[in-house]
Amino acid sequence: MRVVITGAFGFLGRLLAAALLRTRTFDGAPIERLVLADRVVRPDAPVAADPLVDVVHGDLIDRLDAVFAEPVDVVFHLAAAVSAECEADVDLGMRVNVDTTLALLDAARAQSATGGPVARLVFSSSLAVYGSGPGLPLTPVVGESTPPVPRSSYGTQKLICEHLIADYTRHGFLDGRVVRLMTVSVRPGPPNAAASGFLSGIIREPLAGLPAVCPVRPDLRVALASPRRTVEGILRVAQAERGPGPGRLDGPMPVNLPALTVSVADMLATLRQTAGDAVADLVTVTPDPAVEAIVASWPAAFDNTRAARLGLAPDPSFLSILRDYLTDQRRRGSP
Repeated sequence: MRVVITGAFGFLGRLLAAALLRTRTFDGAPIERLVLADRVVRPDAPVAADPLVDVVHGDLIDRLDAVFAEPVDVVFHLAAAVSAECEADVDLGMRVNVDTTLALLDAARAQSATGGPVARLVFSSSLAVYGSGPGLPLTPVVGESTPPVPRSSYGTQKLICEHLIADYTRHGFLDGRVVRLMTVSVRPGPPNAAASGFLSGIIREPLAGLPAVCPVRPDLRVALASPRRTVEGILRVAQAERGPGPGRLDGPMPVNLPALTVSVADMLATLRQTAGDAVADLVTVTPDPAVEAIVASWPAAFDNTRAARLGLAPDPSFLSILRDYLTDQRRRGSP
């Protein structure tokens, strides 16, 4: 069993790698090698030092020969350019998100065509495949049967990849599984270029004693999932047996991970309740129309039925998300 994670030294990649290394199995089989592929490698990350791990460093599209130098059984494809940078540079987004994904699919296809294993490919898509705008309102509650009509380049690129994966799976070139992620909050570490990054920043920075800017109106409702629930969902979809019935993955349709719907105002109120006025007052609301246009086009309320059939549930409250974040920070030795 050889498992690959792309974007492995990003935030979710490291969490996913750590989860696999704790069990050292995938779908009941022992993992023989865990390949961590990324253009930016953090050799100080604990996952990099594990004897089970091989590291592939560089742009994925240029290193697929190394990734597929030995048979690949499972690929978690997390590598991506994020929302705001895709909006600012469409060519970058197409190259990183679409061209690289297609090259990865073709490498998996070539492996199966030459008698190798049919790789199970788990793709991290996004709630950004949905969108709303003038004359194109979303339904109040969104599910997998809601037509995805993205309103950003990032969402469009993710949707293109979803369709490619579905087609390659239909042909039997690979076993593709698409997981649509909610906005993950609270993310530790430095900010990233995602339009939704402030949904972690307005909590993370004040708790560290730093000022933070909220670029959207506080009454904006958003769909969130904690890092723990997100990794749990990715692994559950990846390891589910195909077929009808509870706990199984029925059909080719993507799975929307369960979402907690909360307003930005509720998030800030929870921060104030938990950490006090001095911390909460470090957040300044300064609207940024470009950021709000992207984030406000995403749905906030989801029908979690399909995820529930797999045994997945949303976070119970933002307070629970915040408490999990504080617990994890203490374990890392952060003040």
